[in-house]
Amino acid sequence: MEEPIYLDHNATTPVDRRVLEKMLPYFCEVYGNASSIDHHHGNKAKHAVDEARQVIAKVLGCRKESEIVFTSGATESNNLALIGAFRKFRGKGNHVIASAIEHPAVLDTLNYLQGEEADVTLLPVGSDGVVDLAVLEKAIRNDTILISVMFANNEIGTIQPIKEIGQLAKAKNIIFHTDATQAVGHEKINVYDMNIDLLSFSAHKFYGPKGVGGLFVRSYAPLIKLSPISFGGGHEKGMRSGTLNVPGIVGMAEALFLANKEMSDENNRQREATNLIHQLLQQTFPDIKLNGHPRKRLAHNLSLTIPGVEAKALIHLLKNKLSFSAGSACSTIKVEPSHVLKAIGLNDDEMFQTIRLGLGRSTHNIEGIIELLVNGIRSIHF
Repeated sequence: MEEPIYLDHNATTPVDRRVLEKMLPYFCEVYGNASSIDHHHGNKAKHAVDEARQVIAKVLGCRKESEIVFTSGATESNNLALIGAFRKFRGKGNHVIASAIEHPAVLDTLNYLQGEEADVTLLPVGSDGVVDLAVLEKAIRNDTILISVMFANNEIGTIQPIKEIGQLAKAKNIIFHTDATQAVGHEKINVYDMNIDLLSFSAHKFYGPKGVGGLFVRSYAPLIKLSPISFGGGHEKGMRSGTLNVPGIVGMAEALFLANKEMSDENNRQREATNLIHQLLQQTFPDIKLNGHPRKRLAHNLSLTIPGVEAKALIHLLKNKLSFSAGSACSTIKVEPSHVLKAIGLNDDEMFQTIRLGLGRSTHNIEGIIELLVNGIRSIHF
């Protein structure tokens, strides 16, 4: 039986073969600890890490390569950014602002910080998933120390006005963090031009390995310092202790280099594909609704509400042909509607009638995908 067509690239991407080839020597040949700089093997590993840091810093528009802190992924990066910044700047205030559609890695961390007396304001978003800058400005208080707004949403693909949010934060001397997990490798990013102080990312979202990510920490105008949340060696300028994942870091740098190089062509191709899927499905089923901003969105993301079709039923029906996800977070214990879809105004029925398609480099047979979706929807539409 043929493998189903993979349409869940927002969840994770396969490792690019070119990335794997770059990583392989660092498992068995260049195996030294990058912190063991007193000998040849450690220095070779450190050199590889330094080169990778330089590549990533250049792609993201950093002033210094040392502004990149390596982590195990975006969840850890978000934890370090939010907890580290809150504890460091707690003396100036305790108010934190975030959007209502943040990933749980941000929302759960903020919930944890409420136990440390953080006062958290979650901003509403419009029906397109965009934060209103006027509403954000009104929410700022004298004791606001941190603003966290994700670059692009993992469910609906909406891209936020990051540069403008950063300008507002900078004018008020407030630290600005963005969870850019979905955007890095897919959107052009310049952290200084966009007024970003802290930026989280993860390699497995742009065809790199799982288990490795990073955090940009601004070092110039202003210099951002974080309180560490893990201890034991003072690695990564004291911000993140632990032996560095050299193969993963090398792979992440190569993956980001390739993604940045091929970004324009891939985005054009994937935007054309998602537009075609939406248009042809809507021609057959006129009541299908596109979620998120119609233009300011990730090229490869497509969130669709299909009235009369339960998303999980469609996923189950097509599981041998297509791999995609629902617009709601489900588990075997309980089924909860997506907080993102709820925030943009979908009702209970609509939230469970929403699917997310995440296209990728290997997605080519668009007509075949459309045919499978049309036939599947027809078979269970009521």
